[in-house]
Amino acid sequence: MEAIPERNGHSRTDSRTAPHGRLSPAPRPLPVSPRETVTVDDVGALGDRLRAAVLGAVRMPADVLEVVLATVLAGGHLLVEDHPGVGKTQLARTLARTLDGRFARVQATVDLLPADIVGANVWRADTGAFEFRPGPVFANVVLVDEINRATPKTQSGLLEAMEERQVTVDGESRPLPSPMVVIATQNPAAGYDGTYPLPPAQLDRFLALVSLGYPSAEQEMELLRAGPEPAADAVTDPARLLAAQEAVTEVHAADPLLRYVVELLAATREHPLAEVGASPRAGLLLLAAARARAALNGRAFVLPDDVQALAQPVLAHRIQRTGAAPAGAAREVVEDAVRRVRAR
Repeated sequence: MEAIPERNGHSRTDSRTAPHGRLSPAPRPLPVSPRETVTVDDVGALGDRLRAAVLGAVRMPADVLEVVLATVLAGGHLLVEDHPGVGKTQLARTLARTLDGRFARVQATVDLLPADIVGANVWRADTGAFEFRPGPVFANVVLVDEINRATPKTQSGLLEAMEERQVTVDGESRPLPSPMVVIATQNPAAGYDGTYPLPPAQLDRFLALVSLGYPSAEQEMELLRAGPEPAADAVTDPARLLAAQEAVTEVHAADPLLRYVVELLAATREHPLAEVGASPRAGLLLLAAARARAALNGRAFVLPDDVQALAQPVLAHRIQRTGAAPAGAAREVVEDAVRRVRAR
């Protein structure tokens, strides 16, 4: 491998795959063909194909898959909190295959640097100039494994990429491929040393938090029969997914439903176990996910059922419990809000 000097005087190895999932040489943003018109019925049909493709390769609960697909179609990012070996990485790889997009994986460690994720300018001796080498975030599906093992500085390096869909290196902003979804995993905090809990500002960038859990006995039998990682076929492409995401934004949400969302948010803020309740941004993301769920089911309008089904995965990780509250207080806050607030 050829060592290439960087501006800080250190050297970087020039290889196809560098440590921590760095891609080198860096791919350019994927070209996207002109967008086609997609209707809500088309989104529902796409949802059926995505469900079949994902469930053929990943053993997971159907309700969790609905949250995953709603997150993707709403243009959001997903946080998966679970134990090792339950299929988190396979879920991300399968989604990338079904979307026919570029996949990149980052293994978070304490020595991972922000440049290992977003990219850096490196010196090219043959041209006598610096060249930008994009990091793994320049992909359609980015898996950040064990994100809570990265330092807070590195975790914050994802903020701009996730929120603004761009990265800024040495004062120059560069757009990311579109669509782009980050799927981050983290181990449960209890019993694991060397972890850095995500701060509220970072958690707020994830539209939903889910847990895959262990498969049922029958699903585990099927997994053993099939062997590791069954193949999944592409059922769409980045251009069609972008068109589907645009169609989702047109799903109608009536004023009474908007009022219902507002009252749910208010109920979380007034709960005695909540130090900080759900923010207005949480309401926007909950509505976006509810629109996606409605479209996945072939509806051009949002029902309270859509909001209720997504309230827990979208709101709970955004709620900061009081110091005396038990560990599961955030989920209890959302459950109480859904139970007490009536849909009109």
